[in-house]
Parts: sequence; C-alpha cells; structure tokens
Amino acid sequence: MVFRKPPDGGWGWVIVVVSFFTQFLCYGSPLAVGVLYLEWLDAFGEGKGKTAWVGSLANGIGLLASPVCSICVSSFGARPVAIFSGFMVAGGLMMSSFAPNIYFLYVSYGIVVGLGCGLLYTATVTITCQYFDKRRGLALGLISTGSSVGLFIYAALQRELIELYGLDGCLLIVGALSLNILACGSLMRPLESSSSPPPEKMFVDKVPDQYFVYHEKEKTVEENISILEKGYNDEKCVNNVPDCKQDSILNKNALSSTNINEKDTYKKKVVEQTNFCKQLAKRKWQLYLTYWKETMVLFKNKVFSALFVAILLFDIGGFPPSLLMEDVARSANISEDDYYMPLISIIGIMTTVGKLILGILADFKWVNTLYLYVTTLLMTGVALFAIPFAKSYLTLAMLSGILGFLTGNWSIFPYVTTKTVGIEKLTHAYGILMFFAGLGNSLGPPIVGWFYDWTQEYDTAFYFSGFCVLLGGFLLLLAALPCWNACTNQSSKLPPNTYSYKVASNA
Repeated sequence: MVFRKPPDGGWGWVIVVVSFFTQFLCYGSPLAVGVLYLEWLDAFGEGKGKTAWVGSLANGIGLLASPVCSICVSSFGARPVAIFSGFMVAGGLMMSSFAPNIYFLYVSYGIVVGLGCGLLYTATVTITCQYFDKRRGLALGLISTGSSVGLFIYAALQRELIELYGLDGCLLIVGALSLNILACGSLMRPLESSSSPPPEKMFVDKVPDQYFVYHEKEKTVEENISILEKGYNDEKCVNNVPDCKQDSILNKNALSSTNINEKDTYKKKVVEQTNFCKQLAKRKWQLYLTYWKETMVLFKNKVFSALFVAILLFDIGGFPPSLLMEDVARSANISEDDYYMPLISIIGIMTTVGKLILGILADFKWVNTLYLYVTTLLMTGVALFAIPFAKSYLTLAMLSGILGFLTGNWSIFPYVTTKTVGIEKLTHAYGILMFFAGLGNSLGPPIVGWFYDWTQEYDTAFYFSGFCVLLGGFLLLLAALPCWNACTNQSSKLPPNTYSYKVASNA
C-alpha cells in the first residue's frame, strides 16, 4: 500500500477524536474491571487468583493476538477492522450478563471482549501514526487518554449501574454503549494514494475483467456470424433447393470443426486461469514469508530485544494494581466512609494526565524518549514496593495517583517503537511487543491473586511485582547505555529511517 505524506492535521484530527472515543468505549469496562471483580468474587465464590483471570484475559488476550491483529489491519484496513471489532466488544459484554459460572466469563468477557479491544487498539494506533509525523507524540497521547478517561468514568458508572440494575443489567447497558464504536470506525478514512494502486492489485483486478471482455466479444462475434449465416442460407434455400442441401451439409461440418476449436480454446483458458491462481498463491506465500523474516530480523536490534523483555516484566508487575487496588483497600480494612473517590478512578484520571504530559514531552527534540520510558519503569517499581506500607486511604490514593501517572508511559511506547525500528517496520515490531505485553497482562493479576491465596496478604505479591518492573527497567537501561553501544557497534551503520537514540544497535 502506497501512503501519502502524513498531513499532521486536517482529517487527522478527526482520526484523533474518533480514536479517542473508540478507546474510551472499548477499554472503559475492561480497565475498570476491578469493580466487577468484587462482584464476581461474591457471585461465584471462587479464589482471587482464579477470578482475576477474567480481567487479565480481557486486558491481555488482545495484546497476545497483536501479531494477528497487525496482519488484519494491514490486510483489510483500519476502518473494516474497527467496525467488526465493535460488534465483538458489544456482543461479548452482553453475553457476559448471562454467565452461569466463571468459566463462561473466561470466553465471553476475557477472550471475545479482549480480542475486540486488541483489534481496535492496533487499528487506532496504526491509522494515527499514518496521519501524523511531527505531532505523532501529541496525537498518540491524545488518543491513548481515551482508555484512561474510560477507566475514570466507567469505574463510577459500573458501580452505579450495579446498584441500580444489578451486575447483569450493568453489563447489558455497557455493551449497548459499546455499539457506538461502529460510528467511530466508519470515520476512519484510510490515508492512501489513489493515483497509484499497488501493481499486484491492478494485476489481480484486471485479469478477470479481461477474460470477461474477451468472452463477451467472442460471444458477440459468434452471434453475428450465426445471424449472417442464417440469413444467407435462408435466402439461398428459397432460390435453389439442391444448393441449400449441399450448403447445409457443409455448414454442419464447419460447425463440428468450430466446436472442436471452442473446446481447445476453453481448455487453454482453464489452463491459463489455473496457472494464474497458482502464481497468485505463490506470491502471497512469499509475502507472508518475507513478513516473518523481517520480524525476526528486528531482534538483532539490541534495544528492541531489551524493550520486549522490559514490556513483559512491566505488565506482569505494573498491571495488577489497576485491577486489584479496590480489593487491596478492602483487605486493609479501610472503611467505605473514608472513600472520597474509588481508587480505580484515581488511577484512571492520573493515567490521562500522565499520557498527555509524557506525550507532549516526547515531541521535544531535547527529550530522549527511551530514557524517559526507562525512568517511568524505575519509578513504577519503587511505587509498587511502597504499597505494602500503605495502611490508609490517603496513602493508597497517593500511590494510586503516582502509579496512574507512570502508567501513562503507554502513550510514548508507540513513539519509542517507531523511532527504534522506523515507520516502515512499525506494524511488525509493535505486534511483537504487544504480544509480550499481553502475556504480562494475562499473567500478572492471577500471580498476585495466587500470592494472596497462598499467604492471605498482598505484601509478598507487590514485592514480587516491584522486583519485576525494576529488573525490566535496569535491563533496558543497560542496553541503552552509550558506552555499551560504543563497544558493540563501532563499525555499524543504521539502516535508513531508523533512529538509534545514540545507543541502539542496528538491525
């Protein structure tokens, strides 16, 4: 697909608005699943680790399927994928209202809703990167705040809906709201050059038309010949009966030879079409092989390799607070009278602030976005270590705000990926990184829940979470050190359109 130069404005701002509301509508409930988590604990009576799988799957399965999501967006475009995914999210939420047990929720809420969110996330990020270049950090920061605003609003909305209509009614209403994704997806106009379509597509589209025109022309010629012959024979039969019989015999012989020629022509055309299909299938297979080869080449980039380890460990340790913080407060015997605002809502609003501020900082030339991202990882690890020492609502609220702000580094993660591997390989690289992020999202909350079921307290679980995040941050920092880069890449040259942060090795 041939894209025009990113306009950095115009219809791009419409893309930003609809992408914001798309992430708001699809991620609002899965990110605020901590409210539903408490209800499911009481409704099904399962362990914390087992119940936590529902929310972790909803937030992780879409990221696990990121390579598949990337292929879908590349093959069909952002608009069709967004519309199809809207039906998935809405249908999954509505089906969850009829869940008879926790295992049904694994499929309806965890897999169906999670996969729909993953497709929508990939579609919104990809089309935004296509429309923006110089203001990409700001644009990504704006659209990523949609999920954070959704977390803030849906945490209070779902709690209110549960009180008014019960858990089942809440999920039905939230599912109906998600149908608005269809309207947002219809406005995601692709940015591609209409003047020069891909050669392969032109070839595929033109060949059937050529055959069709050929058949039509052939059919018209044969009809004209038959009409002329019929008129000539009729006229001849009227004037001379013996000649008519002789000509009829000759015509029969001519028709038989014509039928033989038609059969040969038909066989030739079948062979040509069969060869064409074989060549097309072979070319498609080569394209997929090239896609996976280019993806594996990315791991020769030292910074990219450290980045996927860091994102895996960050999501194992950094994601559980947004799901379990309400239960952490309840386990600390904090009275509901002390609640001024749900802790999940605090995380959501501060994540919005963090995404905006970090996204704006990423656009400054003097800011190294890789080091900025590493700083957020290290600070997140320290905040997680502090959670076991928080025994009041005020301290938990402060830590929730800090963790929410630092989780805003999601807004600069696509920016870091783009600058590391280049815009041409963004889809490949981002799909791989989101796969590991989804693996971390899926494993983190159940691991923390199992720690609680084993020890009956959250302290050990959050020590483990903090250690994972700190380890990932230090590994990424080590890979990014200029001295390490100088030792391993003295004679290397970066490929075009790749930004190295003065530390990254070449792919």
